[in-house]
Amino acid sequence: MKIISDKNNLQVLHEDNHIIVINKRVGDIVQGDKTGDKPLSEVVKEYIKDKYNKPGEVFLGVIHRLDRPTTGIVIFARTSKALTRMNELFSNRETQKTYWAIVKNKPQNTEDKLVHYLKRNERNNTSKAHIKEVPESKIASLHYKIIASLQNYYGLEIDLHTGRHHQIRAQLSAIGSPIKGDLKYGFDRSNPDGGIHLHARKLVFTHPVTKENIEIIAPTPNDAIWNAI
Repeated sequence: MKIISDKNNLQVLHEDNHIIVINKRVGDIVQGDKTGDKPLSEVVKEYIKDKYNKPGEVFLGVIHRLDRPTTGIVIFARTSKALTRMNELFSNRETQKTYWAIVKNKPQNTEDKLVHYLKRNERNNTSKAHIKEVPESKIASLHYKIIASLQNYYGLEIDLHTGRHHQIRAQLSAIGSPIKGDLKYGFDRSNPDGGIHLHARKLVFTHPVTKENIEIIAPTPNDAIWNAI
């Protein structure tokens, strides 16, 4: 997919009057939190303000988030109308989300549907995947297939059916295939940049205003393992 802009470490994949789509880097935080670090949402606001010479405050609505160590597609709304309609699309699961992941341990099956019950632990910010329902758990479902066999790793393509906290990370860990670099979910060592090899690769949705079908594909980070895929 053609990159519209790649300035100030901000890679813009799609931009119109209603939405803007960014290819998030490792370490970017989508929305402000207790760390006090500058969030991606503020960087995008500055980009819009500068590009269009906008006076005053720029409106930008956060529709969804990606984990800080994860890369890939993040979409923001530039109007309140787009924010309302995109929120409805996400909550009604009317979007198609595809991720890529790198794991060292080959899953038992070449492709499979995984269904678990995820219970979130607020204290240590993790989610545990259970085979059977437990109190305060939520059902989580995804489909994966192996798309690449590298020298020491395997590339997986994942279609997400639900959007639970740390869902892909927890479910792949539960089948013995934690994501490369993901210490929190059982990988044996961290990546040099502190990220994990999980990338929000593709997003398909109906435009909130024009109603056209939009397909966004995000280039993977530039490293040896991603480049091998």
